[in-house]
Amino acid sequence: MSVLGEPSFAAWASQAGVMAGRQGGNLSVGDIVRPEMLHMVDEHWFQYPPLNPLWHSMLGFAIGVLGCISVSGNGMVIYIFSTTKSLRSPSNLLVVNLAFSDFLMMFTMAPPMVINCYNETWVFGPLFCEIYALLGSLFGCTSIWTMTLIALDRYNVIVKGLSAKPLTSKGALLRIFLVWVFSAGWTIAPLFGWNRYVPEGNMTVCGTDYLSKGWFSRSYILFYSWFVYFLPLFAIIYSYWFIVQAVAAHEANMREQAKKMNVASLRSSEAAQTSAECKLAKVALMTISLWFMAWTPYLVINYAGIFDGSKISPIATIWSSLFAKANAVYNPIVYGISHPKYRQALQKKFPSLVCAAEPDDTVSQTTAATAASEEKPAA
Repeated sequence: MSVLGEPSFAAWASQAGVMAGRQGGNLSVGDIVRPEMLHMVDEHWFQYPPLNPLWHSMLGFAIGVLGCISVSGNGMVIYIFSTTKSLRSPSNLLVVNLAFSDFLMMFTMAPPMVINCYNETWVFGPLFCEIYALLGSLFGCTSIWTMTLIALDRYNVIVKGLSAKPLTSKGALLRIFLVWVFSAGWTIAPLFGWNRYVPEGNMTVCGTDYLSKGWFSRSYILFYSWFVYFLPLFAIIYSYWFIVQAVAAHEANMREQAKKMNVASLRSSEAAQTSAECKLAKVALMTISLWFMAWTPYLVINYAGIFDGSKISPIATIWSSLFAKANAVYNPIVYGISHPKYRQALQKKFPSLVCAAEPDDTVSQTTAATAASEEKPAA
């Protein structure tokens, strides 16, 4: 049967009959997978009845909508940042890499998931299951570390100020390259025996194996979560803690100076630059916060699996999978709303997508701040 053939509701209907008191048919989630996938399905899932087809329909529809929004939104970000001269700065190279990673995330994740939800199980075979999980892990890891680099760049500009070494295009490209290499190293490890990629509870997506009892397999989840979740989180908290302190101290100093000079406010070009950098820092912080809200449920599911797998249900894996993939949708929306120069470029290239006209200033605050930071002398 084609992967786009008729979905079968027999499994769920049979189980529903058992639940209604009729004898016969005692199928589980694991029983409805295709024969070639059985060796990859953990026995844990055989205790749950097949999901109601409505869950698959809702999940397929949701991921399809999110995929369209993410691919078009991130594609637009890549196009605008790449073709607008005033946006071609070293710092914005990190933004483009983030959009590129998110674009690839949903471009590769959404279509197979929609097809599998229609068929109510994984239909592409064991090899593609491993490839699918690897790509999802790769792009997720790349996104979070790119966001970490954005936070560290803001820390460098705002906290260190004139003593900071400015980010160059070569330096940004080197950081991007190292992020991709680092991410690839972690995501290919399961292909060589350190953990493995398997179907998850809803049997429509694949991910890391968090139900294996061996500590060698469990150690991958623990180390991976440390280097791809907790370490970036600590780096981001550290960066923004000092960013907020630096901005607060600067604003307090500005108010004191204004009082001494008996004026309502004191805004030099340096103050305007700091204000613009603060706005950009808020954008990055919002994006990162959304990322962690998206991926935390998936982390919880993985930890629940390696420490007490009996509490994980197929329904829980549906929500964690959906939340994790939804992070690729947030970034173009956040940057579209908060980046003035991006809005101006969007207005010129896609005027029908702009609700309100954006003032066409020669140099936006954010661009001016970025340019000024690039001209700062090295320490």
